[in-house]
Amino acid sequence: MLDVLIVGGGPAGLSCAIAAHKKHLTYRIIEKGNIVDAIIKFPVNMTFFSTADQLELADIPFTSAGFRPTRQEVVRYYHNIAAHFNLNVQSCSKVEQAIRKNGYFEIKTVRRAETRTIEAKTVILATGFYDNPNLLNIPGETLPHVSHYYREAFPFFGQKVVVVGGKNSAVEAALELFRGGADVTILHRRPEIKESVKYWILPDILNRLREGKIKGFFNAQLEQITPDSVKIVLPSGPQKLPADAVFLLTGYQPDTGLLDSIGIAYHPESLEPVIDTRTNESNIPGLYLAGSVIAGKNPNRIFIENSREHGDLIIPDILSKLG
Repeated sequence: MLDVLIVGGGPAGLSCAIAAHKKHLTYRIIEKGNIVDAIIKFPVNMTFFSTADQLELADIPFTSAGFRPTRQEVVRYYHNIAAHFNLNVQSCSKVEQAIRKNGYFEIKTVRRAETRTIEAKTVILATGFYDNPNLLNIPGETLPHVSHYYREAFPFFGQKVVVVGGKNSAVEAALELFRGGADVTILHRRPEIKESVKYWILPDILNRLREGKIKGFFNAQLEQITPDSVKIVLPSGPQKLPADAVFLLTGYQPDTGLLDSIGIAYHPESLEPVIDTRTNESNIPGLYLAGSVIAGKNPNRIFIENSREHGDLIIPDILSKLG
């Protein structure tokens, strides 16, 4: 019987594990991939908006070569954190169910087709949102040349690439693909690129659009993807554009299936879970939430900078209840 089971090995989950470790609680992280799995899946050449000091955990310094750290530096730092504290991690395991019974939780996990049951007095969900893209539910969305994730530009040299979206991920992908030799078109359902795009990137994309080096269609509704084109509707009417590859970078949301299976209450539109903001405890006694899963469809509200302290918020409350 564990004192704490932590679902998710991102920065918020790590902060909870470190806080539990320091208080000598028995705990385990269950992670469907590996430590900071979502960050590993970020674009290869990504640079974080936050500076290194704003990503630190447990007062362990994080230094980077540049003003803002790269994806590679961030992954290495968090892996070193896990090794430093010798955190108890069960990787490549997915939580399928958590049931509260007789004052504790029974958690069913699956690892490589093997089902295991773990018992814990309390549970912390730090599952993030990056594995659940916002689907457009249009014809062709599941074709093999279509992806909700962008990694790097090299495979698309000389190809016609359509990027859908107008926030940071779409803008950064469009710029990198353009500089990697792709013929890039960006589609956005809004009238213009959002001003919230990273300030050092916004002028770059606006200038490339103005020059016509990256083509842009705004107030554009994507209606269908075919093996070699996309069909869009503009205020002026429908149009067909050639496309060898399509990136639907339209954002992500929490896994509501897991929330539903456990019985966590959340807002039906924003998907923000109901929590006690003093402790991050959900409507289910003994079940807490940490990290961006709290933000629902608004991931810009909760990020590493303001969720890295969630462990210090949650663990004291767990201690008070465990006695």
